[in-house]
Amino acid sequence: MSIAVPFPREQDPEKLVTAIRQLAEGRSNAVGEFTLVANSTTTTVAAVTCGAGSAVLAFPKTAEAAAELGNGTMFIGSIANGSFTVTHASNAQTTRTFRYVAIG
Repeated sequence: MSIAVPFPREQDPEKLVTAIRQLAEGRSNAVGEFTLVANSTTTTVAAVTCGAGSAVLAFPKTAEAAAELGNGTMFIGSIANGSFTVTHASNAQTTRTFRYVAIG
């Protein structure tokens, strides 16, 4: 769910109020989705709103993703400006899909 971002010098009060209301209603551009890379132990996710000091939270979207998380074999390894890296088990599954939010 994305938010309408006003321009830095926006003068239209309606556009500014809309953006504020969307934030208050829980909309954010700091969300996304990723699928773990098959036959690899890391997956790098491009996330333009992610910063080096962000907290990244991942939520399983598929049963295979829930199993990966439940096994304790997945964690967010490193966080950088514009991306984060997920460390995980290596297997052939191509359906370990997660949603994420990068806060901060």
